[in-house]
Amino acid sequence: MSRAAAAIGALREAGLTVATCESLTAGLVAGELATVPGASAVLRGGLITYATQLKAVLAGVDPSLLAARGAVDPEVAEQMALGAARVCGADIGLACTGVAGPEPQDGRPVGLVYTALARGGRARAHEHRFGGDRVAIRAATVAALLERAARLR
Repeated sequence: MSRAAAAIGALREAGLTVATCESLTAGLVAGELATVPGASAVLRGGLITYATQLKAVLAGVDPSLLAARGAVDPEVAEQMALGAARVCGADIGLACTGVAGPEPQDGRPVGLVYTALARGGRARAHEHRFGGDRVAIRAATVAALLERAARLR
């Protein structure tokens, strides 16, 4: 069973809906979820907030937090997850922000990624240090979020 199928199955079994807010993956998480037959029962939609300002405009991330810490931050990821759930009317929000490379961003190293899951108005971020090139870092980020969703059983 694919990670996406496991995530959709877990969400469906729990009776939960999901939405995404993606930065470095630019929609890959939602796209992967949508490959599973029956995904429409749980996938509400998603926000692509590749540009830092869109994290505030679309997901409601505090602009002062973005100004102080930049986009690659655990609290930013948490606010993105909460915003995805709120904006899309979902039970679960999944979010990611990080540096896929090839160059560091705002003093953050390539491979530093924060993923977050929001549920019931609360969010929790995880820090990851992924290796490899841009493609590998983005793929690892997608896998990390799908695995978190699959554990919701």
